[in-house]
Amino acid sequence: MDSFVPQPYRVTRARREAHDVTTLELIPTAGERPAFEPGQFNMLYAFGIGEVAISMSGDPSQSGCYVHTVRNVGAVSGAIAALKSGAILGLRGPFGTAWPTQAAAGSDVVIVAGGLGLAPLRPAIYQVLAQRDRYGRVAILYGSRSPGDILYPREIERWRRRLDVDIAVTVDHADATWHGNVGVVPKLIARSAFDPQNTIAMICGPEVMMRFSATALQGAGLSSDHIYLSMERNMKCAIGLCGHCQFGPHFICKDGPVMRYDRIAEILAVREI
Repeated sequence: MDSFVPQPYRVTRARREAHDVTTLELIPTAGERPAFEPGQFNMLYAFGIGEVAISMSGDPSQSGCYVHTVRNVGAVSGAIAALKSGAILGLRGPFGTAWPTQAAAGSDVVIVAGGLGLAPLRPAIYQVLAQRDRYGRVAILYGSRSPGDILYPREIERWRRRLDVDIAVTVDHADATWHGNVGVVPKLIARSAFDPQNTIAMICGPEVMMRFSATALQGAGLSSDHIYLSMERNMKCAIGLCGHCQFGPHFICKDGPVMRYDRIAEILAVREI
């Protein structure tokens, strides 16, 4: 399959997650959906408008459809988020690197998500929970702007009911309905139980949140080579030709989006890169 040519996919379900966030389930109009690894992304094409990189947010063990959670932040993402069941869009992929769910076997796992960053981490959560006996302690730490912005709230409640996972959710701004944690998500790290000498951490969210979360994890004893971040941004071609996603010596579409923190920490700390 030509990696430059979008393939037609049909929307089979469009579910509103929040006022500006929609989850789409997509199936190919012909053939089978290629397999993917947690952390990878597709290029979604709104005909006549443009393309945007969106990470997978579905269960990698389930064949049939791709699941993408899209926030309306511009012309392309807005057009895609507005699609209804039955609509056709273009899709290229999957592309990119994966979360280290296999390498983390035998270790504790800490998953730190901020806002829409829970979507790219959800396939890794599915995989870890489906193979729960392969891991040590598992903590899922999630931060949202407000209670109304919490992504996948029913699913989070199902995870909470499990006795083998530590779930903590915080919001930046509480309302009268909220009785949980208030504050930024990195503050949850200090309250979590894990062995810093034998833990793999996975982080996705706004870049400032990821920097502070990585610092908090290091402060808790994790080495930088045990911390992974998803750096999905500025991707246009997805195959390292256009240069839009260059990040120091790296190309996010080819070397990422999942990248080990020790390899990018210095660049991530520099503004305007």
